[in-house]
Amino acid sequence: MATQLETTGALERKLAMAVPVAEINRQVVERLRNLSRSAKMPGFRPGKVPMKMIEQSYGPKVHAEVLGDAVSKAFSEAIDEHKLRVAGQPRIEAREGAAEHELGFTAIFEVYPDIVLGDPATLELERVTCAVGEGEVEKTVEILRKQRVTWAVADRAAQDGDRVTIDFVGTVDGVAFNGGTASDFQFVLGEGRMLPDFEAGVRGAGAGESRTFPVAFPPEYGSVDLAGKTAQFEVTLKKVEAPQLPPVDEAFARQLGVPEGDLAKMRADIRANLEREVGQRVRSRNKGAAMEALTKLAAFELPQALVAAESQALGERAIEDFKQRGMDPKNLPQIPPDTFRAEAERRVRLGLVVAEIVRTHGLQARPDQIRKQIEEFAQAYENPGEVVRHYFSDRNRLAEVEAIVIEQNVVDWALSKGKVSERALAFEELMGAA
Repeated sequence: MATQLETTGALERKLAMAVPVAEINRQVVERLRNLSRSAKMPGFRPGKVPMKMIEQSYGPKVHAEVLGDAVSKAFSEAIDEHKLRVAGQPRIEAREGAAEHELGFTAIFEVYPDIVLGDPATLELERVTCAVGEGEVEKTVEILRKQRVTWAVADRAAQDGDRVTIDFVGTVDGVAFNGGTASDFQFVLGEGRMLPDFEAGVRGAGAGESRTFPVAFPPEYGSVDLAGKTAQFEVTLKKVEAPQLPPVDEAFARQLGVPEGDLAKMRADIRANLEREVGQRVRSRNKGAAMEALTKLAAFELPQALVAAESQALGERAIEDFKQRGMDPKNLPQIPPDTFRAEAERRVRLGLVVAEIVRTHGLQARPDQIRKQIEEFAQAYENPGEVVRHYFSDRNRLAEVEAIVIEQNVVDWALSKGKVSERALAFEELMGAA
């Protein structure tokens, strides 16, 4: 069946097509007959409903389904005929002027752009590294000790690192405010959980002591009623407790999953976990830098259908994130339509560039790469073999790993071709503690 293709924009196309009326009618009759064999209606046995009643009840729906299938098939065949790569979903509209025995339609859609990659030697990339030494192992041991801290009552003034139990009442202009009153409230001094003025007011107090002091709320404070204001707090300190860290001994090692309590093995396990975590973060950081650079490797028009779909997906993810945080999206302000557009455009551009690099340079994931990646994931679990088997039995998980490997292949390709500067990161900076 003849079709007419018209270029209406850089990426937009208009396709005129038609479907035969006789074939539509034939399929409608066939489907209604099949339906009549099992249709149920009051007063009739199954399969005995008069055909006229079947047509009245189901005719419009069946006709719409048949027509939709016919148009979809005609569009698919036309796309193959013209060798087009359609980006997003087409907009189908009825068309006047078709032959008497045909129904005319127009499909308006976008195609993928032709991407011409630039010279990868022009890419400027930064590759970071990070070493794990004995100092990092010992810092981690200290963190693990703090996670297992116990508290003992201290008969002295409160100082940083102590856990205090207090009662307090806060007022602004003499009026108590929501969230400003509590009893038996506990926090650790010096951790920054409370506002600086509040911690300063409690620091140095002893059990049984009461104090009154001002607390300045910053202009960007979460509560509009308190932002930029100064409140008065009356605080009674009820208990001061000093931290008691567990000793690094066999019992401590057993708590960390070393049955025999071997301290050398404990430190070796900690180092292995740190090296694995550092390796993952380094790769993630290098990948982010490489991907950002790759967006500049080619200039082309973006299919707006893909941008709109990606923008919508980002908006839905944001709403889901609000839900996960316990927030009701109905109580949130309306999100402007273009909020995620810039990020959506960046993601679509990057995705198209990466796909072209993979296709052009044969960077698809190899089976051995996929297995290696899965085995690396599995090392973080108690039973690595079981985890490996689970991945290979789940096609969705396998596809996720394949995508990760392909991205890493692209990153390695970019680093091998571009101008790379090396930078050693401190452990604290990489882990986000700096």
